[in-house]
Amino acid sequence: MLTNLIEQYETPRILHAEDGSPQVRRRMDDAAHTLCVATGTRDIDAALTAARHPLPGTRPQDDCLLTA
Repeated sequence: MLTNLIEQYETPRILHAEDGSPQVRRRMDDAAHTLCVATGTRDIDAALTAARHPLPGTRPQDDCLLTA
């Protein structure tokens, strides 16, 4: 899931497509937002780092810190 989101964000950026249509910019914004939510971060740079280098023993919906 995170790999796909990274691709959705980075592919248009690599192709400089973010300067193109509003639809492309919106898709990139959506992917950035979803990456931030999924990784628990507040900016895209932190989200990309967290998505690429997950902590050992964690997974996207890890609820081990939730209390009953």
